[in-house]
Amino acid sequence: MTSAYETRTRTATQITRRDARALTARTAAPAQTRLSRRRGVLSVFAGVAAFGFLAAYLVPTTAALAEGVATSSYDTAQADAQVYVAAANLTPAGSVQYGSYEVELVPQADGAPHPKAPVDEWVAYAESKDISVPEGATRDEVIALVDKAAEEAAKAAEQPTVAAASGGGAPAAAVQVPFYTGGGSKEQWMAAAGIAQGDWGYVDYIVSRESGWNPNATNASSGACGLVQALPCSKVPGGGYDPVANLTWANGYAVGRYGSWANAYAFWTSNHWW
Repeated sequence: MTSAYETRTRTATQITRRDARALTARTAAPAQTRLSRRRGVLSVFAGVAAFGFLAAYLVPTTAALAEGVATSSYDTAQADAQVYVAAANLTPAGSVQYGSYEVELVPQADGAPHPKAPVDEWVAYAESKDISVPEGATRDEVIALVDKAAEEAAKAAEQPTVAAASGGGAPAAAVQVPFYTGGGSKEQWMAAAGIAQGDWGYVDYIVSRESGWNPNATNASSGACGLVQALPCSKVPGGGYDPVANLTWANGYAVGRYGSWANAYAFWTSNHWW
């Protein structure tokens, strides 16, 4: 038999299932609330961290694009190279230095310019030898004229001597070709050569310095001969030592090459040859 006390205790302790679920819900609610709050705080921190990372990546890139800085592979490699140089403490080599050299074209043994010398040097040399050079001639053409003049000079040097056979089979002997012995004055020679009297002063100046008015003057090295030192001597018609023939040739040379005796005189005073 159950007592009244036991009945009240059992009644008080007996809880329906619905009440138990409600009680459990009320007990777990604070814990779930705390867990939800923690998750919310972590979500906020995660969002802030993601935003900071994104800002750290985008801000420099945006600034570089705003300043117009290229972001090519070459720029990246160049920056890496600079970092390497700075880390290795290397000194830049600086700008490239280019050396230079000079080539000296030494004149030939006979005083002629080097075969590779500029054409201007060859023209000046040819004119110093009284060799007429056509305008616009190339260096090879001037050299050919000089060589031809040298050959003619060598032949002219042989002209004053001829081989004369003596009787009895004796060896040939060198006989000197007679020089000019006709006499006369420079005025007579210039007049006979057809030189205008107004040009006599220019002619006198040049001839006085070329030969001293000696009709038989001869340059031992070049073979130039006569009053105006014609080179080669064989170019003077009638004989290079004849004063009238020499001046006649010189008159044509002065007018043909320089335009007048006055121009020939001006050239001679500047260059000391003509």
